[in-house]
Amino acid sequence: MSARRVLPTDEAADLVRLVRQIATTELAPRVAEAERTETFPREVFRMLGRTGLLGLPYPEEHGGGGQPYEVYLQVLEEVAAVWASVGVGVSVHALSCFGLVTRGTPEQQARWLPDMLGGELLGAYCLSEPHAGSDPAAMTTSARRDGDDYVITGAKAWTTHGGHADFYKVMARTSDDRQGISCFLVPADSPGLSADRPEEKMGLTGSATATMRFDGVRVPAERRLGEEGDGLRIALAGLDSGRLGIAAVATGLAQGALDQAVAYAKERETFGRRIIDHQGLGFLLADMEAAVQTARAMTLHAARLKDAGRPFSREASIAKLVATDNAMKVTTDAVQVLGGYGYTRDFPVERYMREAKVMQIFEGTNQIQRLVISRGLAGPDTAPIEHA
Repeated sequence: MSARRVLPTDEAADLVRLVRQIATTELAPRVAEAERTETFPREVFRMLGRTGLLGLPYPEEHGGGGQPYEVYLQVLEEVAAVWASVGVGVSVHALSCFGLVTRGTPEQQARWLPDMLGGELLGAYCLSEPHAGSDPAAMTTSARRDGDDYVITGAKAWTTHGGHADFYKVMARTSDDRQGISCFLVPADSPGLSADRPEEKMGLTGSATATMRFDGVRVPAERRLGEEGDGLRIALAGLDSGRLGIAAVATGLAQGALDQAVAYAKERETFGRRIIDHQGLGFLLADMEAAVQTARAMTLHAARLKDAGRPFSREASIAKLVATDNAMKVTTDAVQVLGGYGYTRDFPVERYMREAKVMQIFEGTNQIQRLVISRGLAGPDTAPIEHA
């Protein structure tokens, strides 16, 4: 076990070792070609699901792994250190299951969760819209009640797994009230549901991202999660956990870049010495290590708060902010360590650098994270202490 891991039990340590082995033997040989050809690795998610890795943070009675978030995030980090697109996909799938686990009826959970957590049904999360990204309450996609169905009309932008998912967790407006948003599980084969051409992205090219179109899509009322008007609360509650997922992915991405840079610096020689032994480069690598360790510590601190049932929203925002900003710096510095080779596709660090950028944007931009953090500081519980 790597010295960078501090796990709560021997069972958790064995799990992380298993995931590292899977990442090395099953993911690493596929990643370069899949990212180069922009191929969505659906079979990889099915394999991870059958291994039990897609439902790790959810209860065993629903088919999940029953693992604390502290362990789940370190598993996610191991996946992302090898293949960030898959790491993001695992996090998004977990987020797409969140509403059913927390707000679904026993009947809904028994019907859909086993296949969702087992990987047979891959999920996507539809919240953002072309003109309602950071402000989900401004969404215009509507769900109109019609007998025993709802009819959904509108569009959802930036949908990870768009066009490849088996179900879509959709937030749609059921009343004109700003908070009048409800949550639905929409099957991918629903008539009227379609995906636009996937976005042509800078990075994460193995992860399909598309706008989803809802043209009078009929969804049975039994597929609504919670009551009408509960959707925004379901969405916001899940986003805190989703931000921790992206923090873990960013930390894994940074660790992968650091590992590549250290390996190269130990082999490359100049002036008769390994370049890692030159102080200028050694200090750069030291800063990269400090950045990765800082990101991991903050992410796991927030996870432990969540596991303990304590508020963790502000800590999730801090973790997402720190981990993704640090990932951008670490991957950029990894390219610098490799010099000209780092700028070529012969080494994966240029891909890591491209992938790191979007980590600062999705699951709430880092500017939104700063807004969440600053509002927490301005709240009454954090008001300055008056001195006598």
